[in-house]
Amino acid sequence: MLVATLALCVIGAWAQRQGGDPHVGYVYPAGGQQGTTVQVLAGGQNLRGARAVHITGEGVHASVIEYIRPLRPNERGIAGRHIRLLVQQRAAEERARREGGQPPDPAQIEAKRAELDPVPDHPWLRDLDRMSLAELADLLARVFDQKAQPNSQIAESVLIEVSIDPDAPPGDRELRVITPMGMANPVVFQVGTLPEVAEQEPNDPAPRPLEQLVQRPEQPPLDLPVTVNGQIMPGDVDHFDFTARRGQRLVIQAYARHLVPYLADAVPGWFQATVALLDASGHELAYVDDYRFNPDPVMFYEIPADGRYRLEIRDAIYRGREDFVYRVAIGEQPFITWMFPLGGPEGQETVAAVGGWNLPFAEVSLNTAPGGDGIRQATWPCGDGISNQLLYAVDTLPECVEAEPNDGADQAQGVELPQIINGRIGEPGDQDVFEFEGRAGDRVVAEVAARRLRSPLDSVLHLTDASGAVVAWNDDFMEKDGHLHTGPGLLTHHADSYLMASLPADGVYRVRLADAQGQGGEACAYRLRLAPAQPDFALRVTPASLLIPAGRSAAVCVHALRRDGFTGSIEVTATDLPGGFTVQGGRIPAGRDSVRMTLTAPAQPLEEPVAVRLEGSAVIDRQEVTHPAQACEDMMQAFLWRHLVPAQELLVAVTGGRPFAPTFARDADTPVAIPLGGTARVPVRAGGRRPPAENVRIELSDPPEGISLQDVTVGPGEVTVVLRADESALEVGYEDNLIAEISVEMSGKRRDGTDTTWTVPLGALPAIPFEIVAQ
Repeated sequence: MLVATLALCVIGAWAQRQGGDPHVGYVYPAGGQQGTTVQVLAGGQNLRGARAVHITGEGVHASVIEYIRPLRPNERGIAGRHIRLLVQQRAAEERARREGGQPPDPAQIEAKRAELDPVPDHPWLRDLDRMSLAELADLLARVFDQKAQPNSQIAESVLIEVSIDPDAPPGDRELRVITPMGMANPVVFQVGTLPEVAEQEPNDPAPRPLEQLVQRPEQPPLDLPVTVNGQIMPGDVDHFDFTARRGQRLVIQAYARHLVPYLADAVPGWFQATVALLDASGHELAYVDDYRFNPDPVMFYEIPADGRYRLEIRDAIYRGREDFVYRVAIGEQPFITWMFPLGGPEGQETVAAVGGWNLPFAEVSLNTAPGGDGIRQATWPCGDGISNQLLYAVDTLPECVEAEPNDGADQAQGVELPQIINGRIGEPGDQDVFEFEGRAGDRVVAEVAARRLRSPLDSVLHLTDASGAVVAWNDDFMEKDGHLHTGPGLLTHHADSYLMASLPADGVYRVRLADAQGQGGEACAYRLRLAPAQPDFALRVTPASLLIPAGRSAAVCVHALRRDGFTGSIEVTATDLPGGFTVQGGRIPAGRDSVRMTLTAPAQPLEEPVAVRLEGSAVIDRQEVTHPAQACEDMMQAFLWRHLVPAQELLVAVTGGRPFAPTFARDADTPVAIPLGGTARVPVRAGGRRPPAENVRIELSDPPEGISLQDVTVGPGEVTVVLRADESALEVGYEDNLIAEISVEMSGKRRDGTDTTWTVPLGALPAIPFEIVAQ
């Protein structure tokens, strides 16, 4: 035990980030049916003390049942020895029951167990003596699997009860676990319309030796439709039997990567599920390992005869662990495989033709009401079911539809700029050519929206002059900042093309659009923007979850995705919030692609987490343009690449502040002028019931190269930091924000009486905007 000798705060009371932010790697099962209550296990890290769960949307309620810590290595060994002795006893009892022999004397096993250390006190090991052989086998397979590699990122877990109202809207929700250390990242939890079942091990074609001892009653085949839930462990091949009738047009849709988009420590960076369909004799009828460019497989199969069938699911290379979670919907579900057009003009009625499996309609209406997102998502009710989700675009430019034949220069379709052309590469080898008049010096943009709208088209664009000479061309356009992909977060093949070029002379120009792989078909639709360059921007903000003590600050990073050459500054503000939220450092300087800033919470705690809306404004062509910031999670893929994965909302929980910890504020949000090669003093006002003491520490968090913290002084009601700008690494005019982390140095004594020290983080100071100026 540690005893503090300095009274600024006590260990644990204000150690909000001491053990790291909470993180959830998976939830299992990752969904439930309308009108049911399910128990869900959330696996992750730094989840101790989990006290609440937040789920987005209406009609779903969740509460924490208990926190489950990881077993320590010595506890694992002790428990394993007890379980193996009990397995011996249960297996002998099972053999005696089957063969009619004498059951073993349980006293012999109990005598051996009495020689062992007691069973550890742990939720997994409760009622060990009353577990059946099947339950013991499950426990050994899950907890003591020798093939599974320990992973601290998913070692802890929280058991959660989720209740879903009968009328809860179906679809994806976001589940967040709230602990004293913070609010965890959002994870997908699906509200489904179909009956649901969970896998019951052993359900592999070749059970492990211990599982072969388990004589479970044969499970009856499943009735369709149904959603099955499971987890793939190392080497697992899970199977589910079901009955089907001749002529049924089954859609078997797997959700795996959709549930856990990226794995930081696995190649290719996600659970790559494969699905196979077998008949009663074990003959493979169909196999899929993806759906077009989507790693999650979808199988379409018309049943040839009444009977029993088997679904098998596994990882493509037989990996597995707890976060290899899946859901598979099986039935005659409606599934749209193509739509045309892929969007429409804002505010105008737009009807799109669709095709696919089990559809009661051939057209759908698209919501193009003003004020929504540029890319929207929709599903459509189909009897008792609901279609798969589609994406479509809504734009403000004039639109037209391509007119065949337009495969070559002599057949080019004339268009006037600006224009969005709705078209498709209708067959392999098809190409579409469009012609327009241009003037020397005009900056023209050609941009394809296809893959981001889930079209399988892999576009390639060529801009040529009247003679056929190539002015510019592009295959894949990737928005990237180092290892961070800032474009569509779930796409790893950025197949949409984009080019911007200055026209060299007056005359006729042509844009040729084709599929880079030479493919084509009714699903290969696109929207082609041909227009003069229109500078613009979009914003992304990370992380998507924040827990801020009342009156204090937390850092966020806002990314600017600049369009068509826009380089201007962007002002970021918070809108539609309860009183008291403020943004510090809310300016992205001209030419910068990202800036860290801070969000300061109200002085009083809030009863429930609130969705925070940030938006950015910029002056473009003398007009003020405003766009919302899309909340995202910065997720790593396969040890290196990172992606901004969209979240439904930026959620902020404001907890009660600690009265003995100081608060900090700056009187102005104007940039601090730091002379190149010199220093600048930055006063920060300190408040709260206790003033800051001399043991306060302030450190810059990831400052730009050349900026250093020279000194910190603590005075009555104020902390002053002194910043220095290195003239060898910076230039006059450079602008940015500084994020400073504040902590206190504590001292105390161990149980043995020896002295020790430790650091307790107190969060961030309000962001400090700065500009480098001449001496």
